[in-house]
Amino acid sequence: MPVRKEIDGSRSVPAFYGKELRWKREKAGRTLKETVEGSYFGTSYLSEIERGQRRIPETLASHIDRALETDGFFARHCEDVRNAKPSGHADYFAEVAEAAWRARDIEDWDPTLILGPLQLEPYIRAVVHAAHPEDTEEEVASKVAARREYAGRFESTTAPERWVVLHESILKQPIIGDDEMAEQLAHVAALARRRCFVPQILPVKGRAHPFMTGTTRIMTFCDAPPLVYVEGMYSGQTIDDSGIVRRYQKAYDRLRAAALPPEESLAMIEKAAEGYGNGKHPR
Repeated sequence: MPVRKEIDGSRSVPAFYGKELRWKREKAGRTLKETVEGSYFGTSYLSEIERGQRRIPETLASHIDRALETDGFFARHCEDVRNAKPSGHADYFAEVAEAAWRARDIEDWDPTLILGPLQLEPYIRAVVHAAHPEDTEEEVASKVAARREYAGRFESTTAPERWVVLHESILKQPIIGDDEMAEQLAHVAALARRRCFVPQILPVKGRAHPFMTGTTRIMTFCDAPPLVYVEGMYSGQTIDDSGIVRRYQKAYDRLRAAALPPEESLAMIEKAAEGYGNGKHPR
């Protein structure tokens, strides 16, 4: 029988409430399975919440309050957990950052930038400077470090399966120097070659397509409902309405159909990287 691991509630806000949840569940004499019975969520999902590795969704919090008779305690404090964020990430992105790591599949689209988890430090720094010109060097360094740490978790074959569609204009409009852009695109291509994600490029000459504007991420899970995340310049929104999520999923299927095949897309990325490296800009 595995050794029970104690929870350090001082580590984070999610860990604090996760520890409290375990205490109240065990006091009520309920197992993980008994506690989630009647909800959409699985026992592994609840276990990760108790260990502070997931943030508790409002629907599950309300279910737990009913199951454990906790008088609305967890539903009332959902916002505390939701507002807690790791250093270096925007408030609205913290929950998505955690959810993405636990997803089974991820489908991404970005019309203007190389996707965050594929970015190297020079690219991240340029994006941060452009969006937050008032930041101090210390604040920029914190954001760069946090984003690279987050990205590193997806540079593994054990990460969630990921499909990424990027607009061709991203390859032709560098936001960093040519040598840095060459290294950045070579990095993207190398990750694709290692099967860390499947790339597709949407051609500049393509016709109208879904997702004409806005960064979008669709996440599916083994033990929870799917989520859609859409992001603007200084805000982001998570969508869990099943009907709307389904419309995003169907739109993403049409987007993939409009994009170039993965091998052709990868060859285009590698050619662009080579072009920046030898001074033959693919603009």
